[in-house]
Amino acid sequence: MVDREDIGSWLQGPPRPKNAPRYPGEGLGLPEQGPGSMAPTGRRVVALFIDGVIAQVIAMGLLGYVQGAGGLGTFKPLLVVLLMNVLMVGTGGYTIGHRLLGLRVDRCPSGYAGLGRGLVRSVLLCLALPPLIVDRQGRGLHDRLAGTVIVRSR
Repeated sequence: MVDREDIGSWLQGPPRPKNAPRYPGEGLGLPEQGPGSMAPTGRRVVALFIDGVIAQVIAMGLLGYVQGAGGLGTFKPLLVVLLMNVLMVGTGGYTIGHRLLGLRVDRCPSGYAGLGRGLVRSVLLCLALPPLIVDRQGRGLHDRLAGTVIVRSR
């Protein structure tokens, strides 16, 4: 006869691997909650949106960017995002959006990111695809390749 345990085993999904992290960032040695823990995806997305809006305003004011004009001028806000990320993440560990939402970019697992890692991370971020590829820890491909992680600062 069919037992409830037989049915429940496949309804609960595949078994969790023994070495799977219990929470994002555990495998990196980060705490589960509070300062220094892995930044939630929602906050990271909102921070990127804030940085994008700021970059667009800067591109309009300083570079003569006109929304919808087309051509190579379309990449002016992306250039500003790249420069903002390289300079701000490389020197302070955060962009304006990160700072507003209580996030910072650290070298993995902890420490100052630096200009080199900031440059690699920023270039990959601007390619758009690497941030969409996420590992078990919740880090995007751009962060993995740069050796960085976005953590909560407060």
